[in-house]
Amino acid sequence: MNKGKFYMTTAIAYTSGKPHIGNSYEIVLADSIARFKRKDGYDVFFQTGTDEHGQKIELKAEEAGITPKEFVDDVAAQIRKICDMLNTSYDKFIRTTDDYHERQVQKIFKKLYDQGDIYKGAYKGLYCTPCESFWTESQLVDGKCPDCGREVKPAEEEAYFFKMSKYADRLIEHINSHPEFIQPVSRKNEMMNNFLLPGLQDLCVSRTSFKWGIPVDFDDKHVVYVWLDALTNYITGIGYDTEGSSEQYKKLWPADLHLIGKDIIRFHTIYWPIFLMALGEPLPKQVFGHPWLLQGDGKMSKSKGNVIYAEDLIDFFGVDAVRYFVLHEMPFENDGVITWELMVERLNSDLANTLGNLVNRTISMSNKYFGGVVAHKGESSDEAQAAFDADLKAVVTGTYQKVSRKMDDLRVADAITEIFALFKRCNKYIDETEPWVLSKDEEKKDRLSTVLYNLVEGITIGASLLEPFMPETAAKIAAQLNTDIRSFDDIEKFGLYPSGNTVTDKPEILFQRLDVKEVVEKADAMFAARKAETGVPEEEEEEPVIDMEAKPEITFEDFEKMQFAVGKIIACEAVPKSKKLLCSQVKVGSQVKQIVSGIKAYYTPEEMVGKQVMVLVNLKPARLAGVLSEGMLLCAEDAEGNLALVTPEKPMPAGAEIC
Repeated sequence: MNKGKFYMTTAIAYTSGKPHIGNSYEIVLADSIARFKRKDGYDVFFQTGTDEHGQKIELKAEEAGITPKEFVDDVAAQIRKICDMLNTSYDKFIRTTDDYHERQVQKIFKKLYDQGDIYKGAYKGLYCTPCESFWTESQLVDGKCPDCGREVKPAEEEAYFFKMSKYADRLIEHINSHPEFIQPVSRKNEMMNNFLLPGLQDLCVSRTSFKWGIPVDFDDKHVVYVWLDALTNYITGIGYDTEGSSEQYKKLWPADLHLIGKDIIRFHTIYWPIFLMALGEPLPKQVFGHPWLLQGDGKMSKSKGNVIYAEDLIDFFGVDAVRYFVLHEMPFENDGVITWELMVERLNSDLANTLGNLVNRTISMSNKYFGGVVAHKGESSDEAQAAFDADLKAVVTGTYQKVSRKMDDLRVADAITEIFALFKRCNKYIDETEPWVLSKDEEKKDRLSTVLYNLVEGITIGASLLEPFMPETAAKIAAQLNTDIRSFDDIEKFGLYPSGNTVTDKPEILFQRLDVKEVVEKADAMFAARKAETGVPEEEEEEPVIDMEAKPEITFEDFEKMQFAVGKIIACEAVPKSKKLLCSQVKVGSQVKQIVSGIKAYYTPEEMVGKQVMVLVNLKPARLAGVLSEGMLLCAEDAEGNLALVTPEKPMPAGAEIC
């Protein structure tokens, strides 16, 4: 059944360097969605690629002593290799240095200029080189770039500008009338409250201070601003042309899904829709800003030698185990965490035990008791056994609908959980029916055969559902069961495995259990070798320290006046029209206090909810940006001004006194 086209994209990877596993997560997430949609009857076109222009790349190429094109050719090849290594099924890999893309960007720029949406002026502001963005003083957070937290520098140059405000009201109306457009909803609220409702400034869309970009063909002192260049890949890659687009473009556009990281949602939900409005093109149906995959033992840093790349994890665990981990461990809205210990735990418990052991036991019992022949005898023995069969079949045949609903909402981790619930139900069925007991009674041979048939059928359906997420594993399971991966048209039918078929006589272990200590030692050795390669002096590896400026001493009586307690954040939202403030509802004992904190640059409202925090309870209430604050959350601050909430070392009840 053809359900129509489904055009989806990832953000194109920036070629300033080799991406780590946190960057590579997005392509695996997108691939699982694309594979599922294809299997579900959609005509899928899945595009990814690389973003290759900008000042940062020009500088990096200069440092490396090569041309920018040589630099991006090398990095783009690495990125594509990682996509292939992770077994992703993209249909198009676009590069913004592709000739056809560059020609169309020039045409788009000229079209917008000719119709009065772009005009020439001069820009003076504070510029962040890593983000390729200008900022005003009021937009900075603690004097730094509000997106990446790095230093900004004054810059002034002649530039072309886009009239963003011309389309702002139309975009606001579109967002309000299309609640599915920005997901999750928290990202929508952030864009509306922080950018659109306060009012948009005109956007600088060209640069003259560097050359590595697409030239403005009617004013070659200028190159096109990197975001106008990069964002248009979503249409140039499928055949958009200002003078008449291709049939492929007419078929595929508008995109059904732009899958991007939450850090670039502003560009995709404000700049990009406005560019499209100006071009007279439909807006994408949905932009999903996924959370980040973070390293559990601190930020990944090349100087520390602790960056984890996709090939590192594949070497340790295999492709499908890595795919399973990054998909299953990422919450829908909040950031996920990767550690070597957690990877081993998931491999051992979910993949080796729940799945691998199930497949191996079922095949081994089929060989042991029936020479590998799997036959459906239709025997249930008694009422209890019949109930076991009925419940197993209901779970197995009902899983597709549960998975499909989760995938419709892009809740990929939850979809995988539903599939593994099927495998767990099969394991429970083994415990309920006790094949080893049935085997001892000759009169129950038909019942034993039926039990094993039901298990093989359940595993076949489970593997067919698993295929979009772990394609290699699904294929291995099907091969060992001597059957084919099932289409979704037949996924809700129980009993299609051919009775009398023979499973393999040499079952393969799908996932070997690993020893966590050995894995961590191997990882430490890898990092040590990598750190040595960076040539970082030993003294730079010492833990940083900060010498505090001493304040006047206080007496114990002064200290006794302050009351500290553990609180639990039950709700949090950004303070309207504030670049720095979050407003949290904090449960302290039986009370709920409203506390405003200047930590918006370091935590999203979604990350705050559920955290246990340390609270100065009896601080005199005050209004910050017009919002009442009834206490203070304790934070630590490093030498660069970065903040981290102070939290209890282990869970404590809300209201526990800090003394």
